[in-house]
Amino acid sequence: MGIIVNVDVMLAKRKMKSNELAEAIGITTANLSILKTGKAKAIRFSTLEAICRELDCQPGDILEYVED
Repeated sequence: MGIIVNVDVMLAKRKMKSNELAEAIGITTANLSILKTGKAKAIRFSTLEAICRELDCQPGDILEYVED
């Protein structure tokens, strides 16, 4: 599996929609969708920081490592 992205989990906990988060952090909903589905090859620290700021969480709440 590798790295799991738990943005959906945090969005649900914060009762926020994807488009609201995308607008708040300054990325497109398409790019947020790529990140949420785990299809992204990388994430900028500035984007991760913005997500954590908006969702009031830590990077470990968003990213998780699962052994193959």
